[in-house]
Amino acid sequence: MQFYFIRHAQSENNLLWRRTGSYEGRSADSELSPVGQQQAQILAQYLRGAELPPVTPDRDPQNVAGFGLTHLYTSLMVRAVSTGTIIARVLGLPLVAWVDVHERGGVYLKDEQTGERIGRAGHNRAYFEHHYPGLVLPDSLGEAGWWNRPYEDQEQRPARARRFLEQLLERHSHTDDRVAVISHGGFYNSLLAALLKLPEPEKVWLALNNAAITRIDFHDASDEFAEHIALAYMNRVNFLPPELVT
Repeated sequence: MQFYFIRHAQSENNLLWRRTGSYEGRSADSELSPVGQQQAQILAQYLRGAELPPVTPDRDPQNVAGFGLTHLYTSLMVRAVSTGTIIARVLGLPLVAWVDVHERGGVYLKDEQTGERIGRAGHNRAYFEHHYPGLVLPDSLGEAGWWNRPYEDQEQRPARARRFLEQLLERHSHTDDRVAVISHGGFYNSLLAALLKLPEPEKVWLALNNAAITRIDFHDASDEFAEHIALAYMNRVNFLPPELVT
């Protein structure tokens, strides 16, 4: 399996921070910014690739011959769904929601007086069916909202990352699938900590730009090699023009 972790394109909250250095006035579940829309379009075209001579898969760690994605998953946060929807249309793939790949904390707003982070409901089935009719939703999603619980604290995050990793391998290990997940920078850090069996990051941050791609290959055992993973590259944004790198 080839696994591609893709961060969503720039959101309005990302833009707010870029302009002000503060998240005061942030949305609980922000849309893409105009720049984010451009990034997502360019990303989608890059993933589609050009017609290039075939390359032996195990000798193409930089995707010179393209990506050939077979599966596309997304967080249910709007900035990820919007990014994934653009990609899915260009690639002609179904976009499948995967709740566990949401950003750290879930859907919440911060009380500016007390500093408390207060969980919000998140969008419900009717919202997604209206705004993103092509999105494949989990059967469990009803009208109460997909989050609808308190802020996710730090102790809960490692278990969620491990759960996702276990389910990913259950679905796609020992296959030639090329799986992309549209997710978030915080979850990226939690996932790599789970994958590398490191403590949940606190003082170390693995940077991931908007619309960036990280590729991790999961190799099966063979006569020559034991089963292992290979980190092909991280935080790839070379396909974006410099003025759109955020």
